[in-house]
Amino acid sequence: MAQEDVFKKIVSHCKEYGFVFPSSEIYDGLGAVYDYGQNGVELKNNLKKYWWDSMVLLNENVVGIDSAIFMHPTIWKASGHVDAFNDPLIDNKDSKKRYRADVLVEDYLAKIDEKIDKEVEKAAKRFGESFDAAMFKETNPRVKEYQAKRDEVHTRFAKALNDGNLEELRNIIVDCEIVCPISGTRNWTEVRQFNLMFATEMGSTSDGAMKVYLRPETAQGIFVNFLNVQKTGRMKIPFGIAQIGKAFRNEIVARQFIFRMREFEQMEMQFFVRPGEELDWFKKWKETRIKWHKALGYGDAKYRFHDHDKLAHYANAATDIEFEMPFGFKEVEGIHSRTDFDLSSHEKFSGKKIQYFDPELNKSYTPYVVETSIGVDRMFLSTIAASYCEEKLESGEERVVLRLPAPLAPVKLGILPLVKKDGLPEKAEEIMSALKFDFKCQYDEKDSVGKRYRRHDAIGTPFCVTVDHQTLEDNTVTIRYRDTMTQERVAIDQLSNIISEQVSMKSLLKKLV
Repeated sequence: MAQEDVFKKIVSHCKEYGFVFPSSEIYDGLGAVYDYGQNGVELKNNLKKYWWDSMVLLNENVVGIDSAIFMHPTIWKASGHVDAFNDPLIDNKDSKKRYRADVLVEDYLAKIDEKIDKEVEKAAKRFGESFDAAMFKETNPRVKEYQAKRDEVHTRFAKALNDGNLEELRNIIVDCEIVCPISGTRNWTEVRQFNLMFATEMGSTSDGAMKVYLRPETAQGIFVNFLNVQKTGRMKIPFGIAQIGKAFRNEIVARQFIFRMREFEQMEMQFFVRPGEELDWFKKWKETRIKWHKALGYGDAKYRFHDHDKLAHYANAATDIEFEMPFGFKEVEGIHSRTDFDLSSHEKFSGKKIQYFDPELNKSYTPYVVETSIGVDRMFLSTIAASYCEEKLESGEERVVLRLPAPLAPVKLGILPLVKKDGLPEKAEEIMSALKFDFKCQYDEKDSVGKRYRRHDAIGTPFCVTVDHQTLEDNTVTIRYRDTMTQERVAIDQLSNIISEQVSMKSLLKKLV
């Protein structure tokens, strides 16, 4: 099945089974804004808990805060967002559609990579076990031609980004004959910059109102609270401050479902270190964060690092952790060495001294910062995409199953009375009352047991128990396992231990230490 079709099925599945809805749908929706349904919010909360616990439980020197969305407008001047938080946009005159110029070029480069990969795959099938992929790439004329073209375009692209050369960015699009996906034409406008921040006013009168912004990132709330946390928590360098919160960006080119939205959620941790030690910590946090992702068991090949072609104004090193979505490898997390830019800038603009006195060195200095920043919504999408599976069973029947890691599943246990009579619903409710304090359970008595199993497969429920007439005699139930569909008879008083062991967040966290 084409990956585009898979993605459409995932989007449809998210709505049908209560994961994600278009926002304001009864009013025809609002572009690039989505609501999380009853199962979506549970999965989202579980992802946030996995991240939060991995940061503040497993690291004694990382603490959390929750800063306000509205902040003093000078903060965004100090951070560089007012002057530099822009996207390079280009319009197609025929379709009247607007695109990010950098994304058009990145997609072009990705297509060349796909061509190279296809050549390698074909050769691998032809030569079998003796195939040397690296040697093939170095010697095959067609692959060498593709690679030379890619290298040439990439070099021009990286230079144009770093130089802020919008004219050259447009020249690359023209020279590569990149067409509008809608009109199929190359009738492009000039490239221009567009600021992504949402502005509003705070105050009761138009004369006395102050222009403020919806925060475009959560990091600045951490930086302006650096001294508050350091002093009240008696924190010693190195230490980190973690935060989960909403951010807002006026994305003109919002697309690919919840991958790029105007209102989204971030999980960020700023780690404060001694100047000169930041690149060592950058490397350590790269290793820590990729381990966090791989612990979910989606397959190591699904992840890769992508170093930035253009460093932000505050960074001296930056990389992305990319995940293989149905529409290609895309960023889910960024790891940046931000130097001392943020704290120094806030010190300058606020007029307040923001430094740390290091008792070991007996001197004060402005700490350097290593940042890990992950998009909750992108993490949600990668989790759904990795877990979505269509299976043909031996019986010829088909099922759709979400193979979610058990600790992340919205519902941990489905409780199903075989029939709606003979005291079975009452017994099922009794089991639910006993287990609901330990994990999320769902009682379900509608339709046949087979249909109920399918419903729970579709939302990723790892366990279902069926309460039947034998249950009334010997206090045993049939437990059914989602992934294997195997069933076994167990005592009711064993259920908590069987299920808790696998659905506990501890089972994931133990892989990280």
